[in-house]
Amino acid sequence: MKIYLVGGSVRDELLGLPVKDHDYVVVGSTPEEMEQLEFRPVGKDFPVFLHPETKEQYALARTERKVSRGYKGFEIFTTPEVTLQQDLVRRDLTINAIAKDETGNIIDPFDGVADLEAGILRHISPAFSEDPVRILRTARFAARFSFRIAPETLVLMSDMVHNGEVEALVPERVWQEISRGLMEENPSRMFYMLRECGALSRILPEIDVLFGVPQPPHAHPEIDTGLHTMLAIDYAASQNYSLPVRFAVLLHDLGKGITPPEQWPQHIGHEKRSVQLIENLCERIRIPKDSRDLAILVAQFHGKVHNAEVLKPSTIADLLQATDSYRKPDRFTEFLQACACDFHGRPGYARKPYPPADRLNSALSAARSVNAGEIACMLQKKITDSALLPAAINTKVREARILKIKQAQNHSD
Repeated sequence: MKIYLVGGSVRDELLGLPVKDHDYVVVGSTPEEMEQLEFRPVGKDFPVFLHPETKEQYALARTERKVSRGYKGFEIFTTPEVTLQQDLVRRDLTINAIAKDETGNIIDPFDGVADLEAGILRHISPAFSEDPVRILRTARFAARFSFRIAPETLVLMSDMVHNGEVEALVPERVWQEISRGLMEENPSRMFYMLRECGALSRILPEIDVLFGVPQPPHAHPEIDTGLHTMLAIDYAASQNYSLPVRFAVLLHDLGKGITPPEQWPQHIGHEKRSVQLIENLCERIRIPKDSRDLAILVAQFHGKVHNAEVLKPSTIADLLQATDSYRKPDRFTEFLQACACDFHGRPGYARKPYPPADRLNSALSAARSVNAGEIACMLQKKITDSALLPAAINTKVREARILKIKQAQNHSD
């Protein structure tokens, strides 16, 4: 039995990055021997074991054979005769096929170290095309490391798209890779790479159609909607915002992709179209509820937020109510962060102040000082008809909040 450290942990160590997880390949062993050594089996599709003390993953060296479409369409073979190189060759990229033995020696049969030094993402063999998830992973690594994709790998990715292999991607894996890509340092690179190979139009067509769509004159006339969206998600990454914020920023302008430019002066409801598109997209790739709900709020109301400095106190009170800010103040903070990313997502705006956030946070603080319980108790003593009571309470609470918001605005102005 020989044990090798492999994959991302070796790659990240060579790049001088923090190593989060260690993965090991075991050559020359069997499941029975691993269990005798008190390793605990956890793999469903192939033999993977947890170390009895460290709980790190140890996988038996294996080979694969493609038998059907999709990332699960493989037959797995594990025997003591499978070599380290046979195990490494089935991996996706050269930078992920570097191993280190127990004495610290680097085993690099596919020149992954050279590609690391050159900043290149290169596939190992034509078997790359057998797993459509590798398109997403390669684009995600481009976002993580700011590496370029080798021309021959980009051609192979394009062929996979044109051959329909990408259609076999299941929703869970799409979201897993997209969400991880959004959390990288330069998430826009993932979407640019997916677009370059043609995969974006198949996976997220709602995003793909934004490119080349000019912004309306009153918004961001200097760039098109797709480029603006990319600048906005990169700004969100630079601020280390959460995944729901970054996802909301990605989708905030979806409706512009199907709105004829001549309709923009009349401002004919691209927000409503955005909401419908977001709902459809989230259902299709099974987006978690927190990300979906925030994306819908941002699509609906980001335009109104940008105008917060000229909104009436009553309009602001209604906005706070519509965004459920009283019950979910933390989500309201994320909502404002996403709106700010929209503002900052254009050339020369990254360092500009965004006063609407301060104004709305001040308004929320003022409105939250209203004691709704006291108002309800007071009205219960005055109104005998219980059917009329809820509407009366809502009206009085709203009026009190508007007054508090107005007072806060007068004080700040």
